[in-house]
Amino acid sequence: MKYEVAQALETKVKELYPDWKQVEVELDQTEEKFGDYSCNIAMKMAKSQGLNPRDIADKLAKAVNDAKLFFSAEVAGPGFINIAICDDALLSYTNKSPNNPGVYSGQKFLVEYSDPNPFKPLHAGHLYTTLIGDAVARIVEYAGADVTRINYGGDVGLHVAKSMWAILKNLGGENVEKLRTVSEDSRAVWLGERYVEGNNAYEEEGSKQEITDLNKKIYEIHSKKDKTSDLAQIYWTCRSWSYDYFNSLYKELGVIDFDRYIPESEVTDLGLETVKEQLKQGVYEESDGAVVFRGEDDGLHTRVFINAEGLPTYEAKEVGLILTKWQDYQYDKSIIITANEQEQYMQVVLSSVGRFKVEPVERTNHLTHGVVKLAGGEKMSSRKGNILSAVDVIRSAESTSKKTFGNDNPGIAVGSIKYSFAKQRIGGDVIYDPIVSVNMHGDSGPYLQYALVRAKSIIKKAGNTISQDLSSSKKLDNYERSICRKMQYFDSIVDSSARELAPNQICTYAFELAQVFNRFYENSPVLNNERTDIRISIVKKYTSILEQCLQLIGLDIVEGM
Repeated sequence: MKYEVAQALETKVKELYPDWKQVEVELDQTEEKFGDYSCNIAMKMAKSQGLNPRDIADKLAKAVNDAKLFFSAEVAGPGFINIAICDDALLSYTNKSPNNPGVYSGQKFLVEYSDPNPFKPLHAGHLYTTLIGDAVARIVEYAGADVTRINYGGDVGLHVAKSMWAILKNLGGENVEKLRTVSEDSRAVWLGERYVEGNNAYEEEGSKQEITDLNKKIYEIHSKKDKTSDLAQIYWTCRSWSYDYFNSLYKELGVIDFDRYIPESEVTDLGLETVKEQLKQGVYEESDGAVVFRGEDDGLHTRVFINAEGLPTYEAKEVGLILTKWQDYQYDKSIIITANEQEQYMQVVLSSVGRFKVEPVERTNHLTHGVVKLAGGEKMSSRKGNILSAVDVIRSAESTSKKTFGNDNPGIAVGSIKYSFAKQRIGGDVIYDPIVSVNMHGDSGPYLQYALVRAKSIIKKAGNTISQDLSSSKKLDNYERSICRKMQYFDSIVDSSARELAPNQICTYAFELAQVFNRFYENSPVLNNERTDIRISIVKKYTSILEQCLQLIGLDIVEGM
């Protein structure tokens, strides 16, 4: 109802002050004892008009109350206006569909997330970006955006060469037949072990040169479109194993399917050609045989885009990715979610592209997050081979959920991870505590899943005997009013979450909503009394809102717990 209240207040401002054109009514949620919303429009008007804010507030409050609208107004302090929604209006909200404002209606969004690299272990950071990216995409899609989900990964580059070097050592050369003996259920682990071996070997002088030479051969496989040589067969087979593993994990996580996978090899040529072209235009420059972009003029730093061997770096490929996405989609906004260690790297890349292609840079929003850690744990590193893997986190949640609460539903365990990640604000380090995440009595995914199951069971017990003709003359009791008050915030919470790309706002709201409902249920018996009609209507509305909250952050809707 926030939007309806704001519009009604704007109308009264225009009626009372027709010459004042800068009407912008902003409402904040307030403590329940003060009403439902607080507004400082009188104070803003007074500042620009040189008037007394209390006088303006008194006039507005009187106009609202005289008009007998669906809310009342009361002046507080130097000129704040506290708004209280009438019981009739709160009760009528329970029979209305959500008023999705569609803040992104008609806009085309790209959301790029997950981005695991083939040939490397998939760590907890990838798990985080996968789940948070899925939630962000769901939220902006609910807010009206036409969303395309993008997954970008490095299928060429030094990390691939390191893995391939170790793979060839393990196979005793380009032995395609021996590669086929690796069992299907061990392929992901086997590839991860090879990456660690290759990465460690790269520190040795002789191996480093071998890996560097192999890196060039892998680029040649792509440039020559080689599918038949033994080296190419090994490369393409292992690459396929990686993608098969990613897809199986996405299925287990229950995330919405990606619309497009963009491998680095697809954008490498465009990135390389563009950097060379813009080198002639002075955007990039040569330095010790390499091509660099000097970002110091933009308060950044210098990065290499083509190395001394003439190969494109991650930066050049990123240029190709940006241009590919822009050429193919002409989006209104591109959201990219990565670890914060890539923040400055992306700033340099975007700054360089902005010198010759402004639109995609201006429409890009790069969200970054910190390190994913176990509670009390240390930072893990795939470089050292002691990563906290995505599978480690999932299996930990499953075992803890079953051992502690007897839940063996994988949807509950995965939901506990999704909620644990989503409730933390995007940007800082992410602390994951398996025990807290599966706790059915705290701020957790399973708690909310159970809250929904419980509400549905109440509706089921009520059967089909409830009338939908609710009398508008029935005044709400305190607990009925509290839950109705909380429910009517849903639309504005989703709006704010979409605008700020903040799934944590929905998590906070859903948890608070469930707590308010519990107090309502404990103090206002729902079934078999004279207020059953009203209270079942409230329970149904609560159920629909809580279910929508869970869907927006990707939690399964379970039928029993």
